[in-house]
Amino acid sequence: MAAGGLKMIRNMLEQLPASERKIAEFILSNPQAILNCTVHDIGLHAHTSGAAVIRMCKSLGLNGFQDLKVRIAADLVKPVEQGYRDIEPGESFFSIAQKTTSNSIQSIRDSEEMINYDELERAVHTLSAAQNVHFFGIGASNIIAKDAQQKLLRVHKNATAFTDTHLVATLIANANKDDLVFGISHSGETTEVIKVMSLAKERGVKTISLTKYGQSTVSDLADINLFTAHSGEAPFRSAATSSRLAQLYLMDILFLSMATVQYEDTIASIDKTREAIRFIKEGK
Repeated sequence: MAAGGLKMIRNMLEQLPASERKIAEFILSNPQAILNCTVHDIGLHAHTSGAAVIRMCKSLGLNGFQDLKVRIAADLVKPVEQGYRDIEPGESFFSIAQKTTSNSIQSIRDSEEMINYDELERAVHTLSAAQNVHFFGIGASNIIAKDAQQKLLRVHKNATAFTDTHLVATLIANANKDDLVFGISHSGETTEVIKVMSLAKERGVKTISLTKYGQSTVSDLADINLFTAHSGEAPFRSAATSSRLAQLYLMDILFLSMATVQYEDTIASIDKTREAIRFIKEGK
């Protein structure tokens, strides 16, 4: 059963208009009670309207109020989560390993709850049909872009992952209707990614974004949005560990979903890749 309704509301709370925020705050305070409420009931309890409830569900990227109720029902029966924990001065290596494991698992579980499967399907088919895919991210997000490029190259899909914005601008300027720009930014506000996505939009090039859940400049510019959880990472944030793992996780899901849609072609390409690498390593 899909979950994550309460996380979606918490992550979006400050971005919602006033009437929708009233609804969100009421739900967060009374999650159990809303399971037996109608849209009209929620509007009355929150001193607003049923229409505001529908608008809030749309703002969350959900398929209506019933979708939200199902997710919240699943949230209420889940085990209590430990949350994200930071390291402390002089902490034992064993404890650091335990915290890192816990944070990583939490990030992946949270991100799984943020998946919009309609958007995932659109992304899979758009990527599969693209002639060239241009991944773009800065800093830790470029690690994700490089990983995604390597995956697509293995299955005979032209892909780039440059950090030079002038070079990426050149690629976009010469892109055709079957090309795709894939912008990666955890915050959704990375200046260089915004500029690249804006240029792609201006030139009519199809775009996909991968950001943390919620509205952002990058996601607003994209045709298709994919999200990871807004983890509220521990302050130390060594190399953006939790967000990086969540981004890699989403890219793995995207790649494997593409592979199952084009299964025979994917297997054939991977076999060729494996043979080529064996030749380089063993000379035969």
